[in-house]
Amino acid sequence: MRHQGVSRVEGVTTWAGPVARRLERLTLDNLDDLPRGCRSCVFWELDPVRRQRAQDGGAGCEEKEAWVSHVLLEWGSCGRVAYVDGDPAGYVLFAPPSFLPGADAFPTAPVSEDAVLLATALVFPEYAGAGLGRVLMQTVVKDLVKRGGIRALEAFGDTHAPGRNERDATYGDHVLPADYLLRVGFKTHRQHPRYPRMRIELKTALTWRNEVESALEKLMGVVRPARHPAVDPSPSHRALRQSRHGDANA
Repeated sequence: MRHQGVSRVEGVTTWAGPVARRLERLTLDNLDDLPRGCRSCVFWELDPVRRQRAQDGGAGCEEKEAWVSHVLLEWGSCGRVAYVDGDPAGYVLFAPPSFLPGADAFPTAPVSEDAVLLATALVFPEYAGAGLGRVLMQTVVKDLVKRGGIRALEAFGDTHAPGRNERDATYGDHVLPADYLLRVGFKTHRQHPRYPRMRIELKTALTWRNEVESALEKLMGVVRPARHPAVDPSPSHRALRQSRHGDANA
């Protein structure tokens, strides 16, 4: 039986235990570990005109790579990727609003000058409930606190978030549900009937209780890009999977 432990090197955190978990900074080297839909998505990273041009030309992946490279050079780490037993299990993306022009289209923009924008958060469904969501969010908060000069983390919420198999005609499935943001400690910073801008002060985030942090795992599993299609081997396996992830699918 292996002993539990945490080891850290530059940009990498590893948990030793029955299941090996690793957390790495998002870089050009591990960008391909993002799901296909996220790897080529530039909803937040480009303004609407450039985004449409990239989509029409099939250049989403190239634009994403250029964006990550630019932010790494100008600001530093802008995301984390979680691994379980060597396999990608989730990730989070964040940056100052100046690097995320897609946010300007929201009716409650702009993001506050003293805040960083939480753009994307995802834990793969098969790893939901393993605590990765909590780990990812805590890492973001600690990273921002260490940088200094940042008071809060903000995000745009959707008060009528579509279901897993639906897409909002305006923003697709890129916006986190407002009720989940409220449950994990965010407060409404600017009101809107559909897309309020939410905010959590970093000092408040550092004092979250365990029961609030556990709700982050549900938040991280809400926004799901299309992944490689998989065929369930039997109806019984489908029933087991639905039971296991029932909370995330609600």
